[in-house]
Amino acid sequence: MKTVVLGFQHLLAMYAGAVLVPLIVGQAIGLTPTQLTYLVSIDILMCGVATILQIMRNRFFGIGLPVVLGCTFTAVGPMISIGDKFGISAIYGAVIASGVIIVIISTFFGKLIKFFPPVVTGSVVTIIGITLIPVALTNMGGGQGAADFGSNTNILLGFGTLFCIILLYRFSEGFIRSISILLGMAAGTITAIVLGVVDFSAVHEASTLHMVTPFYLGTPTFHFYPILTMTLVAMVSLVESTGVYFALGDICDKDIKKKDLERGYRSEGLASFIGGLFNAFPYTTFSQNVGLTQMSGVKSRKVILVTAIMLIALGFMPKVAALATVIPTSVLGGAMVAMFGMVVAQGIKMLSKVVVESQENAMIIACSVGLGLGVSVVPDIFANLPVNFQILTSNGIVAGSLTAIALNIIFNMLPSKKRKEAVQLTEQEV
Repeated sequence: MKTVVLGFQHLLAMYAGAVLVPLIVGQAIGLTPTQLTYLVSIDILMCGVATILQIMRNRFFGIGLPVVLGCTFTAVGPMISIGDKFGISAIYGAVIASGVIIVIISTFFGKLIKFFPPVVTGSVVTIIGITLIPVALTNMGGGQGAADFGSNTNILLGFGTLFCIILLYRFSEGFIRSISILLGMAAGTITAIVLGVVDFSAVHEASTLHMVTPFYLGTPTFHFYPILTMTLVAMVSLVESTGVYFALGDICDKDIKKKDLERGYRSEGLASFIGGLFNAFPYTTFSQNVGLTQMSGVKSRKVILVTAIMLIALGFMPKVAALATVIPTSVLGGAMVAMFGMVVAQGIKMLSKVVVESQENAMIIACSVGLGLGVSVVPDIFANLPVNFQILTSNGIVAGSLTAIALNIIFNMLPSKKRKEAVQLTEQEV
């Protein structure tokens, strides 16, 4: 019984993140209530499947640590952009292809990590977070094209939800703080019910049980730009996951070796591949559950297995998923401001450690974040360039990410006179 309770606690800690991604992406690309219910269901189910793939351990995949997987928020902006320009089928083609690529490069990704130091990953995470903020504010107003956009009711619900989350985060600690966003959305939805602006028709129409169906929302199509975008996102996620692996290894007193990392990377790639087949998302480690593991002191993989089984069971229950879809858009927007703001904060935290190291790092951050944000705000600036070149410049996240990678190579990896002199001085001191 204790194991079940601990497993349920992990489920609560990650549930808001698990359902927010499909809600945000589904609403942004215009899914119907029925399609949105399926998307939430399959995402919850695939979180469980992806988690099992990771907590297992065999020759080919599985880090073998008590880690929970869910869709990373760094993928939200890119998926919305792909959906707007290429359609929903291209999202799943990109998720499948990027998953295959990660499985292929998992063996030698450790060598590629040198191209993704904190100055690069921090810049990418910051760009993604910044480009998502307008989506959050649009939802706070009621959503794109809403007849009552910016109404007093929407503003009240949006800012009320955000204020509730802030209060919970300020005056609570431990587990309550870890689910403050979930509790804030619940409070906002209850307020919306009192105000009479919640539509429960999706819950009434949803079946009690259903079977998941491959390609339910669309047959995947494959395009270069979406695949490149999702592969970059996947690589950044792998770098973040590497930190989670080592953190959990330290908590569980386990020495993480190169082969362990390879199996962990391969699991994430496999989870994304399977997720794409069932019209779900790419999956990565959830750091909030790492904090919960450290806080509770329970390091058993059995607890996480119980969480995964619960997630899979919930994925077969559309009425549970439909409950998430009744959350008003303005309430969702209030929660998104906090969550996307935390993405920006995480990026700034990563950059704060490297910006003071050298002026070169400051220039990398300045140009990559500036270009990424600039292209997002003024997307037509490269409209006159050749179509093939626009593949790399039409999206702020891709443009900013490639700029960060290229400038890091130029400033920090290519031989320079200053670096040679530093090496010679060190050798002389020795």
